[in-house]
Amino acid sequence: MAITGLGHTGLWVYDLAKMRDFYERMMGLTVTDEDADLGIVFFSARPDEEHHEFVLQQGRTSAIGDKQQHQISWRVASLDDIRDFHRLFQQEGVRVQQEVTHGNAFGIYFFDPEGNRNEVYLRIEKDVRQPFRRSIDFGLEPEQIYAEAERLLTDGGTAYQPVQ
Repeated sequence: MAITGLGHTGLWVYDLAKMRDFYERMMGLTVTDEDADLGIVFFSARPDEEHHEFVLQQGRTSAIGDKQQHQISWRVASLDDIRDFHRLFQQEGVRVQQEVTHGNAFGIYFFDPEGNRNEVYLRIEKDVRQPFRRSIDFGLEPEQIYAEAERLLTDGGTAYQPVQ
């Protein structure tokens, strides 16, 4: 018996409409089902392949900002996607925790409207011992981003920069 992947994850929320708007409009997920009476919405990034990968349901009991989960990581297909999220988050005032290179991935850590930490990330085909996290600016041009990431990998400095 082996786990072959993550099926889905879900969050309890206070404001279902606000959270639905964030994940549907900002993150581009597709609503695949919902039940207004139960206060639940199902989302998928691949609705033709997977009914749902993410669920929101009313009923959160902890305070906004209390740690309920570590993070939800959303894979993207290209550096252009990361840069598009960088611009969108700036335009929409989304609270970004850190833009990083992990050596084997580029990522942006950010918070949804109820304080849950998320990450959009692009897998890079490099074998880099983890944890490795260095801040990087996705406002740079693509060739500058790749050059800076390579410099950070080879500079011999501290491999792990904790989040500020």
